Amino acid sequence: MADRYLSFTGTAPGRFLTRRLGLPQPAALRRWSPERPVLEGGLLLLAAGRSALPADAPDAGLPAVLARAGLGADTGRPAAVVLDATGVRDVAGLDEVHAALHPVVRSVAASGRVVVLGAPPDPADHHQAAAQQALEGFTRSLGKEIGRGRTVNLVRLTDAPSAESTLRFLLSPKSAYVSGQVVEVGAGQVTAPDDWARPLAGRTALVTGAARGIGEAVAETLARDGARVVVLDVPGAEPDARRVAERLGGTALALDITAADAGERIARALPDGLDLLIHNAGITRDRRLVNMPAERWSSVLDVNLASVLRTTDALLAAGAVRPGGRIVATASIAGLAGNAGQTNYGASKAGVVGLVRSLAPRALDEHGVTVNAVAPGFVETRMTAAIPLLIREAGRRMNSLAQGGLPIDVAETTAWLAHPASGAVNGQVVRVCGQSLLGA
Repeated sequence: MADRYLSFTGTAPGRFLTRRLGLPQPAALRRWSPERPVLEGGLLLLAAGRSALPADAPDAGLPAVLARAGLGADTGRPAAVVLDATGVRDVAGLDEVHAALHPVVRSVAASGRVVVLGAPPDPADHHQAAAQQALEGFTRSLGKEIGRGRTVNLVRLTDAPSAESTLRFLLSPKSAYVSGQVVEVGAGQVTAPDDWARPLAGRTALVTGAARGIGEAVAETLARDGARVVVLDVPGAEPDARRVAERLGGTALALDITAADAGERIARALPDGLDLLIHNAGITRDRRLVNMPAERWSSVLDVNLASVLRTTDALLAAGAVRPGGRIVATASIAGLAGNAGQTNYGASKAGVVGLVRSLAPRALDEHGVTVNAVAPGFVETRMTAAIPLLIREAGRRMNSLAQGGLPIDVAETTAWLAHPASGAVNGQVVRVCGQSLLGA
């Protein structure tokens, strides 16, 4: 359903009226397209204190990595600002953060990016840990005030090359609805693709719940990036699944993901294995707990959580996810912040977060596979279109970008986590919510 308020605020009368009344003023977001794949404008690299990043070979240092991010021609206003705050170790260093960004924030172009680079907090140095944790509060707060479709994110890293896929994503139109996030880039195998435009070439991706909605957008995006996609959905959705698969040059797999042997059946259907396992299938059965029968509770937990646990365990045990593979599960801000009438859904999505945080280090050590999650907020789908008008409008406006996201926003984030160069991104739960004003 079209966001008429967003369209209205893009007109001169709309801007005047909403400004006078103090109403939200969302800006139309710049998303990726083949015609406009990068942000137009220069990149401004700043520093707070002395960088803690290694001074590697010229082609592996931060300036070289940022140059490869590929922003468009300089238009006189920076499209992106990157602040290297990895060397901030005390409160005096935080003064340098203010001194660096205070003069330039207003000049960042609409739909521009601010990325703060931090270091992992040092458990042996509480002054450094305090200063680096302060960057998180700073980043989230700046994201809530910067406006005009601009985003602000924090990346904790120890070297620039391991974070290249992350920096490319956050400095591109693909991250239009990702703001106020903290991404930790740790250790892991990072494989630069031969072609950054088709990084998933030669890889096989299985996307559950892919016959429509967000799952369909994820399948489309992974196929765009070169993957051979297997579109999995319930038997009742097989016609739609086949339609999507045929359009993308992939295959359809009709299967009830809650079946006890679903993992084994997937492994048999893909005897050569898979590289990307995307858990997207999910349902809602909303009702307040006092009015929720056991069937509504158990069906949501079974589809959204138990099936993810069972199939992941089965596919890893069978060696069906090849080394260098990626598992990306779908959580939700309902699992992080809670939502009235969704105790079942919130429990299931919080369970996904627990799965990711526990499994990620072991899966990487034992199988060479990363495990991450995306946590969508208010995303414009057929489900949200059925929400009553006033509740729908509240959902759209209660984030820093003052609008709902699109399925492509979740898909682009999934594609970044699935990237071969994202091997150092593991155990992360990334909200795709325009920095929702609810929850962490």
